[in-house]
Amino acid sequence: MAGVGQERARHWQYAELPGVDLLRARYVRKTFVRHTHENFVIAAITDGVEVFHHGGADQYAGAGALALVNPDTSHTGRAGVPEGWRYGAVYPSPELVAEIAAETTVLRGAPGFMSPVVDDPYTVGLVHQVLRAADEGNALAADTLLRVAVTRLLRINGGTLPQRVPRTAGARVAARARAVLEERIVRPPTLERLAGDLGTSPFALLRAFRDAYGMPPHAWLTDVRVRRARRLLDAGVVPAEVALTVGFTDQPHLNRHFTRIVGVPPGAYQRERKNVQDLWEGTGLRSHAWQKKQFPQT
Repeated sequence: MAGVGQERARHWQYAELPGVDLLRARYVRKTFVRHTHENFVIAAITDGVEVFHHGGADQYAGAGALALVNPDTSHTGRAGVPEGWRYGAVYPSPELVAEIAAETTVLRGAPGFMSPVVDDPYTVGLVHQVLRAADEGNALAADTLLRVAVTRLLRINGGTLPQRVPRTAGARVAARARAVLEERIVRPPTLERLAGDLGTSPFALLRAFRDAYGMPPHAWLTDVRVRRARRLLDAGVVPAEVALTVGFTDQPHLNRHFTRIVGVPPGAYQRERKNVQDLWEGTGLRSHAWQKKQFPQT
């Protein structure tokens, strides 16, 4: 459990829910910089209000609502009221959501959520039941409740996501720039050098990249570095080594950016995800009791 003062968060995985990240958090002053996720975000708000910039506007999700973000969609996050917000979230993979959609809906193509905010206290409750079942090691309940929650959201707010095909000249330049940055993640070129190599101007490239990916190249690169850092941490690589491998100057540099995007420091992230079962089995403390202590009324 990572926390400072009134703020606390736990980011973990449950082996019986492959391809799904789990989060339980309370934030007051926390601000998430613009970033993306490889998975879907289904965040169930229980108290307070979260504000997140999505689709060109601020979106507000209060108690009883869900904040929904499709994969690879840039967004931010912050408190909408002085007391902050408390929530639980599940992050199912695109493959899992597609599997559920194919079984339970008539959607064709890549399924996704149409509105970023849905007021649905029933599904909010389902999300928190998924987290509780994962805490307690109840694989059957966790998997069942997750599938019911995703199915319900797809039925009331689902649609087919548009395919991102770079048709304009600007989009093609942005895609080429992205490929260069992915290849040179540790030592990226300057904006001027990158633009020159692609036969365009720095500001033209900046505009094209923002239009295509929702953020400027330097912010996108930080987001990709954090994604790669998560994979290395999951593989057991120590944070100091991870920092240098993905292009950060040192571990404090990684810590700062990782926490601003993931919500917990890399060390806490790695400890929680390394072996969640040992946390409650080894101590003899049932995780439901732990949950009630840390998150009353969740």
